[in-house]
Amino acid sequence: MYHYSRTANTQSTMEEILNDSVVNDELEKFEKKYNEELKNGAVSTNTQFEYAYCMVRSDFASDMKTGLVLLEDLFVKHPEGRRDYLYYMAIGHTRLKEYSEALKHAQAFLEIEPNNQQVIALEELIKKRMDIEGLKGVAKATGAALVVGGILGLGLALLKK
Repeated sequence: MYHYSRTANTQSTMEEILNDSVVNDELEKFEKKYNEELKNGAVSTNTQFEYAYCMVRSDFASDMKTGLVLLEDLFVKHPEGRRDYLYYMAIGHTRLKEYSEALKHAQAFLEIEPNNQQVIALEELIKKRMDIEGLKGVAKATGAALVVGGILGLGLALLKK
């Protein structure tokens, strides 16, 4: 059910995992199960994880954030599953373009299991996206500075006339 493995994976496989969206029927199934258990007073660790896993794979940022909250709760309360929770928190934050948080979770995972090729590939992808986003930010700032400079230059030219 989960895309998680200890075997070597390529960067393209990691892209596929990050682009994988939950099927609406699957999300509804786990949401119903989660809400029923919540109503009865106690949500099992497995149900909360399955629901969080679905939410992190949603196409909606609000769902992804809810999934991350559920995973963070599991991380605190159930140390035996921390490795899996860290992985899916890294996935969720990457999907939300919260790269510094994603990187923090991927690196924490690698402290537990330093040779996990899938998480190494995820870490590399996060760093690559951070570089790209950083360059986009620099380009936007440079572009804005050029526009402001151009307006000021035009204003000064008009004043001289």
